[in-house]
Amino acid sequence: MCSDDLQKGATVTIPAVPNRQPFLSRRFHWMNMLELHAIDRPEEVIITSDAGHVTWGELRAQVQALAADLQRRGVQPGDRVLILALNRAEYIAAMVAINTIGAITVPLNIRSVPREVAYFIEDSGARAMFVDGFGAKTVAGIGADGGAAPGIDIISFDEDVPGILAAGGEAEPVDVDENSIAMIMYTSGTTAAPKGVMLSYLNLASQMIPILRSAQPPTEVPEANLVVVPLFHIAAVGFLTPAFFTGMRIVLAPPQVLTNIPALADMIEREQVTSMFLVPTIWQALCSLPGIKERDLPLKTLSWGASPASKQTLQLMADTFPNATISAAFGQTEMSPVTAQLHDHDSIRKMGSIGKAVGPVAVRVVNAEGDDVAEGEMGEVVYRGPGLMAGYWNKEAETEAATHDGWFHSGDLVKRDEEGFMYVVDRAKDLIISGGENISSIEVEHAVAAHPKVADASVVGAPDEKWVETPVAIVVPADPADPPTLEEIQDFLSDRLASFKKPTRLEVVPELPRNASGKLLKHKLRDEYGK
Repeated sequence: MCSDDLQKGATVTIPAVPNRQPFLSRRFHWMNMLELHAIDRPEEVIITSDAGHVTWGELRAQVQALAADLQRRGVQPGDRVLILALNRAEYIAAMVAINTIGAITVPLNIRSVPREVAYFIEDSGARAMFVDGFGAKTVAGIGADGGAAPGIDIISFDEDVPGILAAGGEAEPVDVDENSIAMIMYTSGTTAAPKGVMLSYLNLASQMIPILRSAQPPTEVPEANLVVVPLFHIAAVGFLTPAFFTGMRIVLAPPQVLTNIPALADMIEREQVTSMFLVPTIWQALCSLPGIKERDLPLKTLSWGASPASKQTLQLMADTFPNATISAAFGQTEMSPVTAQLHDHDSIRKMGSIGKAVGPVAVRVVNAEGDDVAEGEMGEVVYRGPGLMAGYWNKEAETEAATHDGWFHSGDLVKRDEEGFMYVVDRAKDLIISGGENISSIEVEHAVAAHPKVADASVVGAPDEKWVETPVAIVVPADPADPPTLEEIQDFLSDRLASFKKPTRLEVVPELPRNASGKLLKHKLRDEYGK
């Protein structure tokens, strides 16, 4: 076939390789990378966890077995498959298996309560769902919680998956385009209902740029990235997909490791971890561990984010690991997620900054009219780049509002200094970031306001020594003589919100501040109670 035929869009027939489809040679997504690594280095370990090691060859076999089982269950390309489980190697295999047959992975926060999971099931129109023991209990509570019992196929990691993997099998090949949707991640926003962010395979692959930019050259110690973030979180996915492209080993930390810093240090040393992401408070605790400098910890890339880091913490990290690169990451799920980084030598010099845009992300800081603001002036940061989401699932109006002029409007208000470094000065979306988790203040407000003793309510974030930020509820009682207590509010929310979203402080006021048109003046509440 000549080049003219190609330019006319003619179909090209490529001779098939035995047991391999031609598209596996050219697609740029993590399923293809798995196939290539399984051919080139089948015995090399890709995942390490408390349960043992998984090689590239073993992972491919697991993915194919799970993918074939999903096809037998009737899951088709474009169908949504949910995952509600704690971190485990099979979680990663399930994510890739779902994508292998062209279906869409929907990871859910393991701390979600039955009502929240019922919403995710209904909103996504899910066909099937993977659960572990924790997830199964949550799903079982949906009917008892007053919601509709899920009419989807439930697949247990503990009861069903061992048999599926033992049976093996190969899925029917599906050519999955890189621009199709790989994942829907639910994130809190300005509305009470969480929005499902649609991420394509190219969105996920774009995270190689910030990962490779912050990495140091290879050493005699093989690359190994410790994943302590839950796999339902975009920060974890942002590390997983580059690992499939680069071949970096993934070390899955058990959930309890973040509350047992000596065990965290033992894992880093035992598994010879070279890079990992932690929130600043955990870095502070790790670097303060007695004898930490004398241990054989080959860390060379220290990543942090989700909350601000103090100068003392950054200096301690630099002193503890003098040969490592320190890199701060900033972003959001809608951008897959990293949009800006603050690198090593600038970490202390530009403390408080989120850094500069990572290539190939384009950044502008604009006013309400969409015009660029001057240096030092506050404006909303907007983005363009290959990481930009495909949109919000089933929410066309919200998608249009967020990307109406071809730029993604983050809702973050920032200033840029004379060197181009950005500083967040406010969050227009009123998100509360607690322990690295985004909490929609409006979602919590709606839940609190439903209490029979509450006439009006608002929620703001306040500093917290352990979680960095925590929700504070400001309520107007229905009966001033009988106001609700914090315990009553928390008990009321036990089946309505995940535990990390519950207010930990309650303020009772006669009325909430509003302007002449009735709009809540939330900045006044932040000024008075957000401290």
